[in-house]
Amino acid sequence: MRFRARLHVRFGDIDHAGIVYYPRFLHYFHVALEEFFGRQLGRPYHRFLDDERVGLPTVRLEIDFRSPLRFGDEIDVEVGVREVGRTSIDWIYRVFKQDGVLAAEARIVTVALDMEHFEKTPVPEWLRNALLAYRGAEGME
Repeated sequence: MRFRARLHVRFGDIDHAGIVYYPRFLHYFHVALEEFFGRQLGRPYHRFLDDERVGLPTVRLEIDFRSPLRFGDEIDVEVGVREVGRTSIDWIYRVFKQDGVLAAEARIVTVALDMEHFEKTPVPEWLRNALLAYRGAEGME
């Protein structure tokens, strides 16, 4: 099974229609990514940024919205790895309601960025190996 982070829809996440305002999904994806680094990779995301001085800014984003989320919903945000390139990581996210209904799915491509010079840099070897192992162990190859 892919890594999942359990989150809750907060009052500040909803719009006037009473459903999650679509940009909030990006926040959910990033929170899940941070949880993934700490719980799955064993290295808190902020430590990765500080120690490696490598960022992972988003360079491509696609989201399909399937079912609305409302205040109080408990959701699971699933993190998958589609591909690890030389300087990029192609992530897959899925958001599920507690009844198993798919609320949204996304593809987000990040690029490894040297934070001192703001230039692309290779994905750190330990991260590449960990992501490929995760992808293989979870049947994502």
